[in-house]
This record gives sequence, C-alpha cells and structure tokens, in this order.
Amino acid sequence: MDTTLNGMNIAILVTDGFEQVEFTGPRDALLQQGASTKVISEKHGKIQGFHHDTKGDQFDVDLTFSEADPKDFDGVVLPGGVMNGDHIRIIPEAQRFVQQMDDDGKPIAAICHGGWLLVSARLVEGRTMTSWPTLQDDIRNAGGNWIDQEVVVDGNLVTSRKPDDIPAFNNKVVDLLFQRFAGSVRGTRDEQTGIGLAG
Repeated sequence: MDTTLNGMNIAILVTDGFEQVEFTGPRDALLQQGASTKVISEKHGKIQGFHHDTKGDQFDVDLTFSEADPKDFDGVVLPGGVMNGDHIRIIPEAQRFVQQMDDDGKPIAAICHGGWLLVSARLVEGRTMTSWPTLQDDIRNAGGNWIDQEVVVDGNLVTSRKPDDIPAFNNKVVDLLFQRFAGSVRGTRDEQTGIGLAG
C-alpha cells in the first residue's frame, strides 16, 4: 500500500501577518509525506510571516486567489495569525475558494485564527470545531459547535487552537489526506459530516 501523499496538491491560503509556525509546521509535514504545496495569496511577490507580534520571514506566493482553481487541489490549509485571519476573511475570492473545496468534500484544515475565513464563508453552521479561544463566540453565533480541544475532526474539516497543537493538527491533516488518497473518504461534505468527530 502506498503510504505517501505523492501526487496530492495542497493549497495554503495566507495574507501578510500569518503566524509563521502555523504555516511552516503543516507545510513541512505535508512535504515530508510527498505532497506538493502552493502558497496562495491576494497578490504576487512575498508575504510576511509573524512570530506572534514580531516580524518573521517572508515567503514566495505561487498563485493569487483569483488565479487559483480549487479543482486543482486536494486539500487546503488555513494558518492563523490575527492580522492574516482578520484580513483574509473579507476577501471574496478566498471565501469562494474554501466554499468550493467544501462543496467537493475536500479536506479543509484551519488552525488558530484561520477559522475566521470559514465563519465569513458561512461554512461553520452545524459543524463541530475549535480555534483560538477568542473566535468561539463568532463560531457559535454562526451556528457552529465550538469545543476546547487540541484537534477536532468533523467530516472534511480539521481544526486546532494554537501553535502548541501543531503536532496533533499535522497528524490529523495527514491522516485525512491519506484516507482521501486511499479512496475511503468520498462524496460531498454532507455525506462526510461526523466522520472522525472529536478526533
């Protein structure tokens, strides 16, 4: 049995101000398993990572939101960071990207403030998820079920709270992609809801 993610293409959606370790941790875990990753943002050039409130490194953008086609990707990762999370949530093309991924039942992995985009894209109603604690009211007000747990899996959705949760987050993201790769996760999101709940 093939135990790598060779041939899988994963989108990472970010704007300036993302929490760097929530980008590099999942990206490196995916690359280690043989997946390809593409950094997608609002404009070409470089995006600025942060270590909490201190500037970190800059990273190259592969595609813009308007160029990226969700059909070309097998999953999407949404790193956190307050500035990134607050800005990306109001970008219509970013909302449409995650909506299409969700419609297709593809894995969506959001950590920390990354869940804000899912709220604004109206994707949390009826879903069980976690996030940075300050998002819990937004998630509940949008019809979601917020719980305080290091990682939560609900169908095609994987969520975590903070950088300390990255190892557990990475494991669940890779596991869900393996399931999809093996063909055991099929169908629309509605058919998948509840798979692996409270992962």
